[in-house]
Amino acid sequence: MNRLKSLFISAYLTLLAVGTVRAFWMALGSADWVWVLIALLFGLGFFMWVFLFDVSRTGKASVVMWVGPLLAMIGMWQTGVTQLEPWVWVLDVGLFGSLVYILWYSRFPQRASSSQIGVGKTLPELSFETASGESFHTKDHPGPLLLLFYRGNWCPLCMAQIKEVAENYKRMADKGVKLLMISPQSHKNTANLAARFDVPMEFLVDKNLMAAKQLGIEALNGLPTGLEALGYDSDTVMPTVIITDQNRKIIFCDQTDNYRIRPEPETFLNALEQAGI
Repeated sequence: MNRLKSLFISAYLTLLAVGTVRAFWMALGSADWVWVLIALLFGLGFFMWVFLFDVSRTGKASVVMWVGPLLAMIGMWQTGVTQLEPWVWVLDVGLFGSLVYILWYSRFPQRASSSQIGVGKTLPELSFETASGESFHTKDHPGPLLLLFYRGNWCPLCMAQIKEVAENYKRMADKGVKLLMISPQSHKNTANLAARFDVPMEFLVDKNLMAAKQLGIEALNGLPTGLEALGYDSDTVMPTVIITDQNRKIIFCDQTDNYRIRPEPETFLNALEQAGI
């Protein structure tokens, strides 16, 4: 299933970009193609917003992707567009593509079975590697932990979420919480990410997804097709946040079933306060 999703998202983004360029060019000679522009620009604009403006979560904002195709369909029907290709772009890429992205690609329905890390359970001892390749063991770090598993530098929502946590670092560090940002991506990509933040959070590598598999949060073949060329492995992790107390009892766990919906740092602080930390 993840392999199909990785193929879909790469193809969908490519078609949105190619279709928009083609529609712009064709609209110079035929007004029918203006509707294709309207249909695709809403979807393309949504992704540009996510990639360019540090968006940590989109929630219901993604429904805007449907607006363009629906407006285009109404306009094409009223103006009597009979060309087949504009209809294909509007219906297949504009409308069907956005529906598949929102209702299928974004969701992790299998997460209901990831019960190894529920609130009240004890977090097992985990081992990672630092960006420089040194060993890192949770048992060597007493005190509360916040573990944020992110998919990789290629995921804009993950990057925005880490930025939010960094901005609230002091509020959590003052409570004695050690912040661990964890991904199965390469040491080089992890080091590049760590260099972007001037706060002493730990950026760790979950080599071969050992910890993710132990916790049941791995996403095999979850990388969008083609990003392997940038040095990313095809296997990744489902976005997850775990907070433990000093005894490694889990006091908060977010296993979002939709990668576009992430908890806010204020939620982490509330969980710490409720646990008396």
